[in-house]
Amino acid sequence: MPRIYLLHLLLFLAVGCSQLPEGTPTLQSSPTPVVVVATPTPLSEADMAPVDIEEQLIINLYERVSPAVVHITAQIITMDFFFGPSPSEGTGSGFVVDDAGHIVTNNHVIEGAASIEVTFSDETTVPAEVIGVDPFNDLALLMPAAVPPTVIPVELASSAELRVGQRAIAIGNPFGLEQTLTTGVISALGRPLQLEEGKFVFNVIQTDAAINPGNSGGPLLDSRGRVIGVNTAIRREAEGIGFAVPADTLKRVMAALIEKGAYPHPWLGLLGYSVTPNLAKALSLPVEEGVLIAQLFRDGPAVTAGIRGASGQTLMGNQRILIGGDIIVAVNGEPIDDWLSYLEFIELQTEVGDTVSLTLLRDGEEITIEVPAGAQPQ
Repeated sequence: MPRIYLLHLLLFLAVGCSQLPEGTPTLQSSPTPVVVVATPTPLSEADMAPVDIEEQLIINLYERVSPAVVHITAQIITMDFFFGPSPSEGTGSGFVVDDAGHIVTNNHVIEGAASIEVTFSDETTVPAEVIGVDPFNDLALLMPAAVPPTVIPVELASSAELRVGQRAIAIGNPFGLEQTLTTGVISALGRPLQLEEGKFVFNVIQTDAAINPGNSGGPLLDSRGRVIGVNTAIRREAEGIGFAVPADTLKRVMAALIEKGAYPHPWLGLLGYSVTPNLAKALSLPVEEGVLIAQLFRDGPAVTAGIRGASGQTLMGNQRILIGGDIIVAVNGEPIDDWLSYLEFIELQTEVGDTVSLTLLRDGEEITIEVPAGAQPQ
């Protein structure tokens, strides 16, 4: 095609496209997106001041308290069926609690140990002997052969003043990693912690501060570096939940451990069932809360005081229930809901030698019997 005709054709097309009828759709180009990159502005010195204070608080606390925290190694001899004595090693944590050099730890850390060594933060390692144990509260007291002169005993706080949400700081030796610090908060208070069948530690502290095997026996601290509890357990089925025996329990027990080597737990010599609405309906009981006394220990305080145990038995499903005993509805005037609340009241609110007032239902009538608290057999 001659160039002149091609030029005319292109000109015609250009003019035609510029004169499209009104309403004819045309292609539109998409706008190019604008990307805005935000440049963070450094915080001012005034904004960073509270952060610096927070960090310095933890740093200072660690430097003050960690020298009093020890790594405990317990040599345990177990009997193998085929090979005889078999040595094993357990580890945990502890802390120096007074000027005499006593070290607090968990009973389960040193239970059954043939020998015990404690290692201080300056790597001084010395043997230690057991001064006293309280398996019911999972506490033990040790005396090391020597304490470095730079060690300052920890201060015990009052755990009765604690509040949920308060800071909780743990120092210990998780998995053998010595002098490890973790932080968190108090997640709950007043928990009952079951150590084994029928054995509870009451009023324990729940925390989310990381507590792992090896932390057992170490201190749980407040923001001032005072001990609020003794780290004692983690829940196997739930990570991030730990427990500590409260400092007030330690204070109550420690003096007896130093003086007698054991803490006498108050005991009335009886066993019972928690009364529930279902149990009350099945047995035609007059109340839906309380403790139905089932068994009495021979020559125990309850027998001597005239408490009545079960006089018969019946079946509820596949369970055999002892029936006919007195029903405890109050202790020292305080209402009792169930067996656990009875155990907690006796443990925390009474002492060996106290006279305990039991409000009972017997044959549909309310009576009161005074029972002298004895010492629970080991």
